[in-house]
Amino acid sequence: MSEVIVSTVANARKFVDPLRTADGERRASVRLKRLRTLWFNTGTLCNLACGHCYIESSPHNDRLVHLSRAEARGFLDELETLGAGTEEIGFTGGEPFMNPDLLGMLRDSLAAGYRALVLTNAMRPMMKRADELLKLRHRYGDQLVVRVSIDHYRPELHEQERGRRSWRPAMQGLRWLSDNGFAVHVAGRRRWGDAEAALRDGFQTLFSTEGIDLDAQCPQRLTLFPEMDERTDTPEVTAKCWALLGVCPDDLMCASSRMVVKRKGAVAPEVVSCTLLPYQPEFTLGVRLADSLGEVLLNHPHCSRFCVLGGGRCSG
Repeated sequence: MSEVIVSTVANARKFVDPLRTADGERRASVRLKRLRTLWFNTGTLCNLACGHCYIESSPHNDRLVHLSRAEARGFLDELETLGAGTEEIGFTGGEPFMNPDLLGMLRDSLAAGYRALVLTNAMRPMMKRADELLKLRHRYGDQLVVRVSIDHYRPELHEQERGRRSWRPAMQGLRWLSDNGFAVHVAGRRRWGDAEAALRDGFQTLFSTEGIDLDAQCPQRLTLFPEMDERTDTPEVTAKCWALLGVCPDDLMCASSRMVVKRKGAVAPEVVSCTLLPYQPEFTLGVRLADSLGEVLLNHPHCSRFCVLGGGRCSG
């Protein structure tokens, strides 16, 4: 890799100056091209405490509190005036189905004509809302997409990440979604070092065995996420890197998405640059969508490792 993008200093000296890298190079930035996806973080509470959750969701983490239906509706109303080309509303957490207002927020998003994407572990919180969810499926069909987190096709590796007795209920939820005709996607992880082809083949065998209607060879139906670990050294991304890496900045998440979060103790929700950086104040862009439509400086390890080098995308 070019010396322009490889730094010999440790991460502790990197990602400090928003404008310059530790080596003095001009930091890369990304301009919002089109607000294709607006994400709502429904809150960081989750029924699981996974080993490598980038947002540290757990049954006890309420750093991001539950977003209300009224608060979400305010941003949907603003979208109508912006003309930002938005197509999709994403819901992430935490576990979104733990938010009591989730189904209402889904109804509002779908009724407004947006595609809705819900990220879930498909366990008990989702199944407790099965009847309501099924009504939305019957009314809106494939406009509603549910993405289930199955970290690996091997149960023992999935449970290594998500805890004992997490495999069976997740598979039961995934089968219920498939059996009831939902547009269902799956998100896996690359953290165990499998080659992508082997991962897709393994997931396809799993889906076929379980009778789940899902094509594991399709990148949209099975998303395989790179890992995020702030403690692992990663190069800073400079303005010269786009050509060197053959990466187009328009392909990054911050060129097409923003996320709404509500921090504990805050009076109102705020807009942040993307799904990966909900806590860092320097990635908070304002309290309105209109405030968030500018440039994002790639001043975080996740920008480098997950997005630029890893090619990770959270949208559907």
